[in-house]
Amino acid sequence: MSDLISLAVAEPGSGRPAEFSAYIARPEGEPKAGLIVIHEIWGLVDHIMAVADRFAAEGYLVVAPDLLSSVGVEGHVGLELSAIMTSPDEKVRTEGQPRLRDAFAPTRVPEYGVWAVSALRSCVDYLADQTVIDGRIAVVGFCFGGSYSFALAAADPRVRAAVPFYGTPPELEGLAKITAPILAIYGENDPRLIDALPEVSSAMQAAGVDFSRQVYEGAGHAFFNDTNPHAYRPDAAADAWRRTLEFLDARLV
Repeated sequence: MSDLISLAVAEPGSGRPAEFSAYIARPEGEPKAGLIVIHEIWGLVDHIMAVADRFAAEGYLVVAPDLLSSVGVEGHVGLELSAIMTSPDEKVRTEGQPRLRDAFAPTRVPEYGVWAVSALRSCVDYLADQTVIDGRIAVVGFCFGGSYSFALAAADPRVRAAVPFYGTPPELEGLAKITAPILAIYGENDPRLIDALPEVSSAMQAAGVDFSRQVYEGAGHAFFNDTNPHAYRPDAAADAWRRTLEFLDARLV
């Protein structure tokens, strides 16, 4: 069972919307834990809602927030932008760059980051209010959502586990605020993140974070997205799904 709900931002005052939408996916029986699923940079598209449904089928009560409609990137817009970026036609990709830059520019200002983390904390509030969850709350995110999974783990100690897929962690001073164990998942053909991974791992260790990583040979950015024919790697995605479920179950159930 699933539906869309409206949630209020936990800490209003940034000048941005006081409410946002979230997709709720519920298991058939009593949920074993609560989970926040954060979308890629393309927004709350069908793929992410399908991922939420998959987690619900595993027994999780899932909240998948829409963090980008507030800046004009609704799901259908995100799909159009994704099609531009992944087009086999170089001309389409080149001519589409200004539109991509303009669409995502609002997400690069500090005020947006503050708003997004506050919205995510509202998702934690929602799950924490469900007595059956009993505080068993985790977060999983992809790309943009992977980065915000790190950010939420640093901002809210109620998060008990985090699985960022190909995300960027917060600045070094923010790492010490992370209390949740983290399983970070990457594809080896993702140079920006892979080149920084040794330093990230060292910084996590120095900050006392329970940090583990999994890097998939032959996979790149967005390898988990089965709607992206250029990036999807089914074997890596299947193994990452298994590891994610094992990691979450070990820490929440």
